[in-house]
Amino acid sequence: MPEYENILEAYNRIKNYVNKTPIMTSRTLNKKTGAEIFLKCENFQRVGAFKMRGAINAISQLTEEQKNRGVITHSSGNHAQAVALSAKLLGIDATIVMPETSPKVKIQATRETYSAHVVLCKNSLESRQTTTNQLIEKHNYTFIHPYDNENVIAGAGTAAHELLRQVNRVNMIFAPVGGGGLLSGTSIATKGYNSEIKVFGVEPKNVDDAYRSIKTRKLQTNESVNSIADGLLTTLSERTFSIISDNVDRIITVSEDQILEAMRFIWERMKIVVEPSGACSLAGILSNQVQIKNKRIGVIISGGNVDLNNFFQIYERRIS
Repeated sequence: MPEYENILEAYNRIKNYVNKTPIMTSRTLNKKTGAEIFLKCENFQRVGAFKMRGAINAISQLTEEQKNRGVITHSSGNHAQAVALSAKLLGIDATIVMPETSPKVKIQATRETYSAHVVLCKNSLESRQTTTNQLIEKHNYTFIHPYDNENVIAGAGTAAHELLRQVNRVNMIFAPVGGGGLLSGTSIATKGYNSEIKVFGVEPKNVDDAYRSIKTRKLQTNESVNSIADGLLTTLSERTFSIISDNVDRIITVSEDQILEAMRFIWERMKIVVEPSGACSLAGILSNQVQIKNKRIGVIISGGNVDLNNFFQIYERRIS
């Protein structure tokens, strides 16, 4: 399992490849919550998401033989783009398996902007894994898992590490959770920095495997992947479940409408483009499930890749 020292090493390793993303605040948000809220805007990260941190940290540590064989991953979008760009920067061939329902903006960026070979599959975890395994068997690619990889987790944790260097006296940190890579890295970085800081994970109610896993102390799966937060549709791995169980204080869930309202607040009040998955952490705060009055709270916002044509159609259907 990654440790705090691995987060610090990752931060120094990747700092010349990634953006130091800004902290943004809102007087309206602070007044609304009675707390001081600091948004860590990873939507301004390269490829528009924190995923760049984990991908470049993992790929940069491959052996020359592994780099020569090329890398592969499966992802609905942000990790796909991160692996593609990381590989491009390091002169490595990348193949990305993406569900056919992935936002077109993410498929297009992965294929055209970052020059990766994209293979589409059915929208299920089983199809992702089967397609990926077939390509690995055929071409001997090196697999870069979206979250079940200690170097990916360590890289993801550098977002929280950076936040804690930018904001003093943080009492709580909120982060979204899908497969658990970001929340795992966030919890390691946060507890390593100061064990008194509370760490909260936020996930959609429609895909609440992390919440149920922590509650039952047994790894759970999801029967449905029906959520507007397309970046949070994967389930925890044994690795991320173990880390989250040890370090995260609580998992809370939010409805689709709460995610949309948080996203709307960020867009309208703060003028920041953020996708539903990235707004999930703020939705957790606005859901009033945690007592936050008079606290200083870090919120990791990631990412910022929205297929506007599809999104506004979905939004109109939900609010009508």
